[in-house]
Amino acid sequence: MDIKDLSDTDIGKWVKYQPSAGKSEVGRIKSWNDRWIFVVYHCGRLWADYQDYTAAATNPKDLIFI
Repeated sequence: MDIKDLSDTDIGKWVKYQPSAGKSEVGRIKSWNDRWIFVVYHCGRLWADYQDYTAAATNPKDLIFI
């Protein structure tokens, strides 16, 4: 995923974290900066309130839209 291709309409979209090693995870985009995409992976299944939860800084190269 390329950060420069993101727009405000991508906030809240579902993504899959696919690292080169380790397990994959599913989450929702909360925000981004010029280096990281911040994704909420865990919110106790309260996905309607995902924006109230802490997002993890994630390397964009490890993310795909689902």
